[in-house]
Amino acid sequence: MRPVFRSILLAGAAALIASSASAAGKLDVVRAKAQIDAGLAKDYGHLDALYRDIHQHPELAFQENETAAKLAKEMRALGFEVTEHVGKTGIVAIYRNGPGPTVMVRTELDALPMEEKTGLPYASHATQMWNGKPSPVAHSCGHDIHMAAWVGAAQQLVAMKSQWHGTLMFIGQPAEEAIGGAKAMIADGLFTRFPKPDLGFAQHVTPAPAGLVSYRAGVNTSNADGFEITFYGKGAHGSRPQLSIDPVMEAARFTVDVQSVISREKDPAAFGVAGVGAIQAGSAGNIIPDQAIVRGTIRSYDTEVRRKLKDGVARTARAAAAMEGAPEPKVDFDQGADAVVNDAAITARTAPVFKAAFGARAVEAPAPGSASEDYSAYVIAGVPSLYWSLGGIDPKVYADYKAKGQEPPGNHTPQFAPAPEPSIKTGVEAMTLAVLNVLS
Repeated sequence: MRPVFRSILLAGAAALIASSASAAGKLDVVRAKAQIDAGLAKDYGHLDALYRDIHQHPELAFQENETAAKLAKEMRALGFEVTEHVGKTGIVAIYRNGPGPTVMVRTELDALPMEEKTGLPYASHATQMWNGKPSPVAHSCGHDIHMAAWVGAAQQLVAMKSQWHGTLMFIGQPAEEAIGGAKAMIADGLFTRFPKPDLGFAQHVTPAPAGLVSYRAGVNTSNADGFEITFYGKGAHGSRPQLSIDPVMEAARFTVDVQSVISREKDPAAFGVAGVGAIQAGSAGNIIPDQAIVRGTIRSYDTEVRRKLKDGVARTARAAAAMEGAPEPKVDFDQGADAVVNDAAITARTAPVFKAAFGARAVEAPAPGSASEDYSAYVIAGVPSLYWSLGGIDPKVYADYKAKGQEPPGNHTPQFAPAPEPSIKTGVEAMTLAVLNVLS
């Protein structure tokens, strides 16, 4: 979609939302939050059991069959019309409650191919196939928290349906970690088979104190691009390196030298990351292999920085191969997620609600986060949105880490362990209030 037409579309959608209620809003936040908390007092035990079940039984991208079935069952029990297998393993749950805007609420279904090391009594010991090999699987990003809060928000909105009018479109998206699930759902008719949302909401748990809600208008996450480089060489016995062209040396040189693109080519004031996350080569210590594969990620906010980093990665790979007298490497890029850009009007409308509900625990983020999200695909497709962050670490645990000058384990680490109850409850409160505020 051309930028000018997309701007007109988003402006029109924002005007529709603004016209549905005044900027001050009709929502009595204090009263609504009290009702939500009363509902949570009754329903939290079920949400906690659901969370622990999902945490113990994680599934990888586009393999989330059991996870999707669990959420579909929950939503049908609440009276939603549920369609499964959208975008392969995604679900769409619709709840119609009279005339009004259609509001999309998204959660993610997938886990990560990594071993959990939290020591929790409900820790995951699951394995699934990943890149052709068995891999441990864990919800080390927090999607299990999101799913429980997503179900909880649906529970509260249905219980409070006399106080709002419109259509709820709750979607369970596959493959967020693989940066492909949002596009898969859109390609499978998400916005043609189902009502096109007037706006959307999503949230993500972070290693901040539980109870914190952080939001900002404009750019909120980074662009993400993946790369895979195959370095070619000539195999030999480990004791006779003179007969080889060592692709491990190529990979090692590249891994170090690519950082000069960050330190010497990119504007120091502009955010940009190019890092290696996986190197695969060889089978034994005394065999020099004939190829090595390097996989990594590029993150940026700015289009020009994004281009510069991709160019630098490719050029550094070719140079590393040339230094070893090796054939030119194969360099592949996988354009993943664009930055999530929060709609200014929706942010301005929601921020006072968060402030009224959470007080000092509702904060405006001073800068975008460095992580990436394929929620941006929905925004680009014409769904003006607000995507915010939730704190997930027990405040005392967080304070103890800080007192030692340390950071608590974050997303995508084996020890990431959000505190379920405060994280889920805050997520339910924030999401329910945000939706009520635009449908009241």
